[in-house]
Amino acid sequence: MPIADDTVVYLRDNSLVLTTAESCTAGKIITLLSEVEGSGEFIECGYVVYSPQAKQRLLHVSPRTIETFNLTSVEVAREMAMGALRDSTANVAVATTGILGPEDIDGIPAGTICFAWAFQSKGKQCVFSREHRFVGTRCQVQLAATEYAMQWLPHFHWRALVAGRGET
Repeated sequence: MPIADDTVVYLRDNSLVLTTAESCTAGKIITLLSEVEGSGEFIECGYVVYSPQAKQRLLHVSPRTIETFNLTSVEVAREMAMGALRDSTANVAVATTGILGPEDIDGIPAGTICFAWAFQSKGKQCVFSREHRFVGTRCQVQLAATEYAMQWLPHFHWRALVAGRGET
């Protein structure tokens, strides 16, 4: 069963409604999930935000965070995920930001992607983040990052339920 199918089943089984804040994956998470029959019940919305200005305006990412840590950082990914939850009825958000390639940018290797998974339950929020480097063409990295974001959602949801708080 493809990862999108597994993710929709997981969302359904756990009463989760998803929003995304996608930069480098450019809406691919929402696109793949939307191809699964019945997925519409579990998708609230998706933001595609490439520029720093869009991240600030639509997701409330702090300019200071971008200035301090760079656009490709777990700190920015975390703020993107929390910003997506802020103005949404969803209870889970997934964020991606990174460099697909083929060139390195500002000393950050091509294929470096930062992720965040944020959860909201009973008035509490928690967020997890991770950085991973993928190898391949621009399109291969984008697809791998999309699948990675979905693959790790159940793991971090379980940790949110058990720990009740987010960690890096």
